Amino acid sequence: MHIEPGVVDGAKMVFAYATAAGAATYTAKLALNDLKGRSIGSFALRTVFAAIGTFVFFEVLPHFAVGISEVHFILGTTLFLLMGAAPAALGLALGLLIQGAFFAPSDLPMFFVNVTTLLVPLFAITALAHRFIPEDKAYVDLAYADVFKLSAMYQGGVVAWVAFWAFYGQGVGAETFQSVLTFGAAYMLVVLIEPIADLTVLAAAKTLRSGKLKNLFAQRLFNAA
Repeated sequence: MHIEPGVVDGAKMVFAYATAAGAATYTAKLALNDLKGRSIGSFALRTVFAAIGTFVFFEVLPHFAVGISEVHFILGTTLFLLMGAAPAALGLALGLLIQGAFFAPSDLPMFFVNVTTLLVPLFAITALAHRFIPEDKAYVDLAYADVFKLSAMYQGGVVAWVAFWAFYGQGVGAETFQSVLTFGAAYMLVVLIEPIADLTVLAAAKTLRSGKLKNLFAQRLFNAA
């Protein structure tokens, strides 16, 4: 989902700074809520795990340029379910920053654009989870339909933000529209794959339900709200 350098530039970058600042503020709110129930050590470890996962998603898993951007297997829903909203948000931002700083410096000018694209859909699935997942259900007990809803919203949100940045930066033209359409169609393949990955990870997590390692994961993963 990397927006290529030059798609948004000049004075238009001010909006990217504003949206990224808003995302940072909301992440801080989520972090404070998380720390009310878990130790700072647990929070830090989950953030590190999320950052490592994000780096793997960007650099190790297959990725390819399509249309206006790149298609990555960004398993944002997986990070949310395992680590919690705030560590997932921080991990996505840190993983993106590490990837740009050390492996793809050309992406750094678009960091604020790309971090907004990753985090705002994460906030959306956080709200969705609170709304439709019963309070007496732990995340490891979710069904395919549950994780599909979360994945579809996250990946759809990523595509929507990529489309927004493309039209915002380049204007609404036939070429831009075609590039966005091509990217969106390719990215929907991720929606078919991520729920399967989520269910596989959740099934594996069930084996840790009664062990000490469960403290390394989000509290809601194993326990009802």
